[in-house]
Amino acid sequence: MWETAVMVTLATLCAVTIILYVFGHVYRLRSRRVISTASMQGKTVIITGASAGIGKATAFDLAQRKARLILACRNLKKASYVAAEIQSSTGNSAVEVRQLDTSSLASVRAFASRILAEEHRIDVLVLNAGIGGKNVKTLTSEGLETTMATNHFGHFLLTNLLLGLLKESAPSRIVVTASMAHTLLTSFNLKELNFENAKYWSLQAYAQSKLCNILFARYLAHLLKDTGVIVNSLCPGLVATEIFEKGEGFAVKLYGLLAPYCGKTCEQGAQTIIQLAVAEETQNITGEFFENCLVSDGATNLAIDDGLAKKVWEASELIVELDPTEQHY
Repeated sequence: MWETAVMVTLATLCAVTIILYVFGHVYRLRSRRVISTASMQGKTVIITGASAGIGKATAFDLAQRKARLILACRNLKKASYVAAEIQSSTGNSAVEVRQLDTSSLASVRAFASRILAEEHRIDVLVLNAGIGGKNVKTLTSEGLETTMATNHFGHFLLTNLLLGLLKESAPSRIVVTASMAHTLLTSFNLKELNFENAKYWSLQAYAQSKLCNILFARYLAHLLKDTGVIVNSLCPGLVATEIFEKGEGFAVKLYGLLAPYCGKTCEQGAQTIIQLAVAEETQNITGEFFENCLVSDGATNLAIDDGLAKKVWEASELIVELDPTEQHY
């Protein structure tokens, strides 16, 4: 009897493994690639979260296009290794590392202050740093829920602080890494952006941060209409990256287990970021949500609600304590 149970279990595991591999193979085959050969010579690009995953893959591609890169990362040692690897592999020596922890508003302000003091232009700002939801609600030293701080509030503040320089550098682009995980939300409580009183769930925190990414990009594009600054958000797809390895919570861990079998490679996952950063065909498209290098129709009604986007923007301004002198829109 037990022999039969073992055989059935093994057969089931084999079948599931085969299905996952087949799905992954087809999924990867359907992954679009950037066809633009545009050079980025003479352009300065800032990439947050560039020390691993799709941020690192994006940095490699843009370095090959001769861009001057600023890798904005929390772990300086790790980022320095990546910078050296990029320089060695591409022959592009214009790769710098600056410390930035997007979960810390103080770190964001320090990073932005240095950029504004030392840089004369920013051609592309890639907001890519992120974490999966924490298993248990945790707060930063500034009292912000860690997932929202890292994925949304930090990038929101950073963009506002650098917006003046981005406008002066126009035509310029802002690329925001979001996720189809936002579709997990069927409702949204604007009063609980920071989960003060709401019940906390790791996947909900992640999904909410990604919804905020889309709404933020959408409203910013509206504010920057006719300024020459293009803003879009994107979903890179299911990609096997460190965000799953370091993530917490059952759902995030499950994604982490499945991603190597049925997800994209980091290089494939970076293609939509690269498309929005360099391609000629996206240079005049703004305020959209992209997937697989194309404008996506997968954004939920919440994500395309312009009224909600405005409210999230205003609430975020209050939470990060954006000073009127820091408003450049």
